[in-house]
Amino acid sequence: MNPVSLANAELSVMELLWDHDGMTARQVQDLLYGASDRSQHGTVQRLLQRLEDKGFVRRERSESSQTFTPCITREAYAGGQLETLAERLTGGSIAPLLSHLIDQKRLSRTELRRLRELLDGRNP
Repeated sequence: MNPVSLANAELSVMELLWDHDGMTARQVQDLLYGASDRSQHGTVQRLLQRLEDKGFVRRERSESSQTFTPCITREAYAGGQLETLAERLTGGSIAPLLSHLIDQKRLSRTELRRLRELLDGRNP
């Protein structure tokens, strides 16, 4: 698990990569910036390079293009961030965070059922 936090722009790129099965820098640029008047090619290249340097994406080179794919799942990243937050706020205990989400009715019935299954040691 990678405890490194991502900047908002990096997280936006990761969201795209998690939602798609490999993307070129051009595809990322088109989805992030659409029909922008200014070329954002350099910005996207720098974001992808930073994500690669941090170990979040893998660059796959072919003869005609480079495809970027995530090296970490959305769930693994979220889990690492949750653990970091719990460490900072509650001495590492996740229970207060979960209690808050339950008390504030922020979890759906499906999510609550999944938590119960996990607590009971059952994996659906």
